[in-house]
Amino acid sequence: MASTFAPLQEAIHKQTAKEIIRDKLVSLIASGILQVGDELPSERELAAMLSVSRETVRGAIQRLAGEGVVHVSQGARTRIATVDVDVAGQRIGVTNPTAINGYDLESVHAARLLVETAVVADAALRMSPEDVARLEASLETQRMAREDPVRFMICDREFHLAIYYASGNKLLADFVVDLYTYMLDHRRTAMGKPGAIERSLGDHRAIVAALRQRDPSAVAAAFREHILRIHDTTLAVGPARRGVTPR
Repeated sequence: MASTFAPLQEAIHKQTAKEIIRDKLVSLIASGILQVGDELPSERELAAMLSVSRETVRGAIQRLAGEGVVHVSQGARTRIATVDVDVAGQRIGVTNPTAINGYDLESVHAARLLVETAVVADAALRMSPEDVARLEASLETQRMAREDPVRFMICDREFHLAIYYASGNKLLADFVVDLYTYMLDHRRTAMGKPGAIERSLGDHRAIVAALRQRDPSAVAAAFREHILRIHDTTLAVGPARRGVTPR
């Protein structure tokens, strides 16, 4: 079976890997995972998180530095310099990374339970053994990031997107990506609570175990538990509504 791991392979003929990683980092900023003053992980860590070479990461960071988005200084970690980023053309998802925040939490939660569980059940039947092995490697990267909510959430995003796009239905996967981005700034706060990362990592391990068995029902059930946990932790740190529902 051909590998379906990650949308990176789909877009490679349209963008260079450096451009794709640059756009991923911009999306992390636009969604609230990365904020002004945050240190980026090292090139080695980012390469492991994003499944690319260190040279690709270095090129993407150099481009962002040229745009004034990050500040690079000799002997220190690269830092986020601004969150005023251009999200035009950021098409990982149906909309831009922040549009989903106009909806209320319960609507987004219900949509995730309905759509996301169906998408990942399809992914269970389509993922190759190589794809699952990469997810297992991601679990180890997540484990190593468990003391740092920002690093963990970068890993978390890549983990989720890899499964969504393995479903084979890019439109549904794009829509689920939008649902995933909901109130990520609040979830960043939630991940800083004691035990939150370990619980999320436990959910991820259960998801990978179900994927390894190629069991759609088990994968959907594991994701359902994970989505319920995300709902509860998001509710605990933020309001149930953000703004006015877009028309």
